[in-house]
Amino acid sequence: MSNSPRNPSPARRSVLRGSLAVSAALTLPAVGAAAPAFALSGRPRAAWGVQVGDVTSSSALVWVRSDRPARMIVETSATESFRRARAWHGPLVGSGTDFTGTTPLYGLPPGEQVHYRVTLADPQDPRRTGEPVYGTFRTAPARRRDGARFLWSGDIAGQGWGINPDIGGYAVYDEMRRLDPDFFLCSGDNIYADGVIEPSVPLPDGRIWRNVTTEEKSKVAETLAEYRGNFRYNLLDHNLREFNAQVPSIVQWDDHEVRNNWYPGQILDDSRYTEKNVDVLAARSMRAFREYFPVSTLHGRSGEGRMHRVVRHGPLLDVFVLDMRSFRNANSPGRQADDTTGILGAEQLRWLKHELSRSRAVWKVIAADMPLGLVVTDGATDFEAVAQGDPGAPLGRELQIAELLRFIKHRRITGTVWLTADVHYTSAQHYEPGRAVFKDFAPFWEFVSGPLAAGQFQANALDATFGPDRVFVRAPDRANVSPMESPQYFGEVDIDGDSGELTVRLRAQGGSVLFSKVLQPGHVGQ
Repeated sequence: MSNSPRNPSPARRSVLRGSLAVSAALTLPAVGAAAPAFALSGRPRAAWGVQVGDVTSSSALVWVRSDRPARMIVETSATESFRRARAWHGPLVGSGTDFTGTTPLYGLPPGEQVHYRVTLADPQDPRRTGEPVYGTFRTAPARRRDGARFLWSGDIAGQGWGINPDIGGYAVYDEMRRLDPDFFLCSGDNIYADGVIEPSVPLPDGRIWRNVTTEEKSKVAETLAEYRGNFRYNLLDHNLREFNAQVPSIVQWDDHEVRNNWYPGQILDDSRYTEKNVDVLAARSMRAFREYFPVSTLHGRSGEGRMHRVVRHGPLLDVFVLDMRSFRNANSPGRQADDTTGILGAEQLRWLKHELSRSRAVWKVIAADMPLGLVVTDGATDFEAVAQGDPGAPLGRELQIAELLRFIKHRRITGTVWLTADVHYTSAQHYEPGRAVFKDFAPFWEFVSGPLAAGQFQANALDATFGPDRVFVRAPDRANVSPMESPQYFGEVDIDGDSGELTVRLRAQGGSVLFSKVLQPGHVGQ
């Protein structure tokens, strides 16, 4: 296994230069503009870049946003010259989707570099087309020996730390892009819909943090337009747009896509909100999320509106993307002795058991938007995640996780690794029944990374129910440390095609590897 980034082929480097040159040539709509102008002159423009999501060995989803109504046309090719290009006629994008559109690609060759370009055409005159926007991605391999490598993190534009031109914006995305991973797993909090972005923020050392600001980020998001503006805000950053043009994504959500610590059925007691029903807010956020990310289960009848899914990345890797937000019960002290809803809901738990048992991948990454054994509070008496600080037998939401861990052990499901973000620091926890009160499970690892562009916080306490041992942690000694004061964090997973070994590296912005752990394949527990 190599600790160095893959080097893109000469053709890939060339097409990326072309893509970024096109992106640089396009000027974004005025900061704060909520919707494109309906100008009849000119040609459609895709100034917000392109994205690809949920890539498998034969399929992918391509995303774009127009500045006016337009027909989305995607061309794919094995070469940057686009000789023998295949054309995909996508949707007509308009105001109903905030001028965004997604085109599914099928029948792609496995384990190959795919070059693509998106062209927007005037729906009244198809000959009037905008400047193409370019991107590239690798499909998942069909052969085990090709290996797999991806990055993960979360927490973007949180605690008032937005796009700061003084530090180059979201510079961590440029660093991640240069590592050239197969894909990026965003573990939630893609936006902070409840977080206002002020023009400037004083730092403890006397410096001033300056933000790019927009109208939608001047208050908490409540309307559909405001949620759309929150998702659009991050795309103002050139590092993120360039990253999206090269690195496919697997995206999940957590609380800040709606508001802090939300749960279904909640009625807010918050003077900032005129809409108090969280279910109404969540529906608006889900719609905007669906418009701004290429996510597979949000397209098609069977998975409409669902966030949890499996993304299969060849014979070595399946990624189980959980939704620990939409089906949970209310946050509470978590001491109930019977809890069938838990943090996943009964139906999602059945789905997860079924998909884990039928997976033939060597490694089964469980992408959780919240940690298992870290105590995350919600106010003075309630708890937000799974653990509730009682070191005894499972209670509350712990009961559901105990049921899942027992199932994994008894079905002898090998190669499970838990990845998450959420808590705004980076750490590695090993769970061992010998240290636990609940003992009917196989040992496993949980790795935490983040934030990408948000405040950092002190490390959370551990709950002993499942026997976690914090093998590594890097966290500040005070709350809300800005990205100007401390590097941001992301993780890397590298699976070797020959040995099947999985290496996790916890990285800090600036190139340093803080912690590394090698796991062996074929084990029920590690």
